[in-house]
Amino acid sequence: MSDTADRLRLIRSANVGPVTYAQLIARFGTAAQAIDAIPMLAARGGGRAPALADPRAIDREMAQVDKLGARYLFLGDADYPPLLAEIDNAPPALIVRGDTSLLRRSGIAMVGARNASAAAIRFARQLAHALAGDECAIISGLARGIDTAVHQGSMDSGTIAVIASGIDIVFPPENADLQEQIARKGLLITEQPPGSEPLARHFPQRNRIIAGLALGTVLVEAAPKSGSLITARLAAEMGREVMAVPGSPLDPRAQGCNALIRDGATLIQTAADVLEQIRPIDARMLRASVNLFAGSPPGDASDADRQAVTALLGPAPVPIDEVIRQSGRSPAIVQTILLELELAARLERHAGGRVSLI
Repeated sequence: MSDTADRLRLIRSANVGPVTYAQLIARFGTAAQAIDAIPMLAARGGGRAPALADPRAIDREMAQVDKLGARYLFLGDADYPPLLAEIDNAPPALIVRGDTSLLRRSGIAMVGARNASAAAIRFARQLAHALAGDECAIISGLARGIDTAVHQGSMDSGTIAVIASGIDIVFPPENADLQEQIARKGLLITEQPPGSEPLARHFPQRNRIIAGLALGTVLVEAAPKSGSLITARLAAEMGREVMAVPGSPLDPRAQGCNALIRDGATLIQTAADVLEQIRPIDARMLRASVNLFAGSPPGDASDADRQAVTALLGPAPVPIDEVIRQSGRSPAIVQTILLELELAARLERHAGGRVSLI
């Protein structure tokens, strides 16, 4: 099999998430060698080897992606988005259709309420149009409401849509024409293989890509506990700018944005406000040399190491840094043990670099 097929097979295998994929490549160098080592690692973690993806299924997926006029961007490749590569759980593979040169522009994410007010939709469309006209790539999630307005406003100058389904699936259905237009004039991105329906668990994964592609995220109307606020939280955790458009305190759809501003997000009224926030960090971040698998590669662990680390884990998520501190083991040793546990289906990874036993 080609290296591309090997990498895709590793990504599609059970218990291999983004962090595990990066660590396996860091340790073994190639996807083929990592695949061969998985049974041994899972056994050390106290479990059975996970199911590896069927090579025939990988061949079918690759053929389908090609037939759809799309292609893969793999983590570590020169054309993979550099800002997205910086996040801890960067997608090992993206499927894209459209103009990938947009990924080299300054990215600004814009998200908001699905049931947005007419005024907010008009403002979002105008703001996106102005920012795209300034050579920015405007990133959103192709949802109803604000997302749709954002793509419409930035269509002619540079729009990127990140979707929670396969590249061949349209959601919501009424955006079929818009999705096709984005694929022809902008860029359509997904992490999911063709044929994947937009399941609930896919949307937080999509949101991390939206935030990870951008220097900053702008919210235009967002109710408390909305998906848009999840995107804003992820952006903050990534060290990116969080900006919000204020709204009436009498409108529940503005409560999320107003709360973000109260807690320190930048108040946005014009495109100039957005550019003022991202320009100082733009050149530094886009020129940064991304160390794809930063940190120590996994090392060899002893049975005593495994016992000490596993004893510190339980059903409650705990930060990996705390496990390292309390165990007295090196980061490389701890990461090796966590890798083994995850491949053995005994470990779950959570946001914020936390882990728990299953």
